Amino acid sequence: EHGEEGEEFEFGEIFIHQVIETIEFVLGTVSNTASYLRLWALSLAHQQLSLVFFDKCVGAAMSMPDSILKPLAIYVAFAIFMAITFGVLLCMDVLECFLHALRLQWVEFQNKFFKADGHPFSPFKLETVLTKSDSAD
Repeated sequence: EHGEEGEEFEFGEIFIHQVIETIEFVLGTVSNTASYLRLWALSLAHQQLSLVFFDKCVGAAMSMPDSILKPLAIYVAFAIFMAITFGVLLCMDVLECFLHALRLQWVEFQNKFFKADGHPFSPFKLETVLTKSDSAD
């Protein structure tokens, strides 16, 4: 600890430590920005895929020449569009949400609170708390 007897203030050591912290902060900021840009790119891809699926399925059925089968073709094309939308876009959105939650946990949360300073991790267990409470009584 700084301020204890016999230990002098070392400007060079503190300067190096602050430079390292600054570099880590800048790299973290660039990393977080790139991660959010990746999420934005996924949302743009979702919009473009939806447009393509709609045009190729429903748009193709609606551009058919007028006939007795046109309403049935639109109905079938819409069913295909919904299946493709669910199969690709909804699953892609679920993956996007999963990746975003994982990113928040491991990139942002760990950067803010986790320091590998040698203390062992002990997760919260209600059983341990209750056991200590019962033994104290």
